[in-house]
Amino acid sequence: MLPWKRVLRPLAALLLTAAVAAVPAATAHAADSAPSSGWNDYACKPSAAHPRPVVLVHGTLGNSVDNWLSLAPYLETRGYCVFSLDYGQLPGVPVFYGLGPIDKSAEQLSAFVDKVLTATGAAKADLVGHSQGGMMPRYYLRFLGGAAKVNALVGLAPDNHGATLSGLTNLLPYFPGAADLIKASTPGLADQIAGSAFLAKLNEGGDTVPGVRYTVIATKYDEVVTPWQSQYLSGSDVHNVLLQDLCPLDLSEHVAIGLFDRIAFHEVANALDPARASATSCASALS
Repeated sequence: MLPWKRVLRPLAALLLTAAVAAVPAATAHAADSAPSSGWNDYACKPSAAHPRPVVLVHGTLGNSVDNWLSLAPYLETRGYCVFSLDYGQLPGVPVFYGLGPIDKSAEQLSAFVDKVLTATGAAKADLVGHSQGGMMPRYYLRFLGGAAKVNALVGLAPDNHGATLSGLTNLLPYFPGAADLIKASTPGLADQIAGSAFLAKLNEGGDTVPGVRYTVIATKYDEVVTPWQSQYLSGSDVHNVLLQDLCPLDLSEHVAIGLFDRIAFHEVANALDPARASATSCASALS
């Protein structure tokens, strides 16, 4: 093995460990059912007020429980049937998911949405995703027939045009073979790097597909999907939102916007039910 490869492997492990450490620890872990009635409750029937089930799609290194310990109950108490899935598992890597090839993860999402629609009897679902979970569903919508089954996609800090980790990915060309190593060991990470073949395919011909409403909620303090403007989508039925335009005092970065930011959650609720939307402000943190 070349000397630089001996250095790169522990470096990659260190970066992965640091990324994991950045995710707040939680006592609950991924499971087929989550700790809340109405959350992953397959007996839940959508109401007339909220006729579509909401499927939550976690981010990289997240899972179906830890990523949604705040948002799932927030939506459930507002009368939604809420479901969440695990995807992108790698052999021998428990709890931390979203690392497998993203096209295969989209297939898992497709199967899960079908399961939810069958159980609830709804014609369509709404999707809410954090980070990779806000971008990956676009593959499902475009290439796997998801547009016929989805009414709206809401992305919290989605890496729609790739992640640069505040420019760190620009250093990869200085380490020959580094990109190949990442692709071989964690293909889900490689697919998210700005300029990847996966993203080129996803975004070729436009960001959106007809019949689906898109909302992107970004924070200018994002340190992962940079520049933060790259999260935005272009299209006729797109609503791009900067969190700090709603509340200048909101300091949430990439992780916090998905895990516990109730100002962002209020805007998610607005996107899911625009007919009953109310203005989002700093006071929404208390709603």
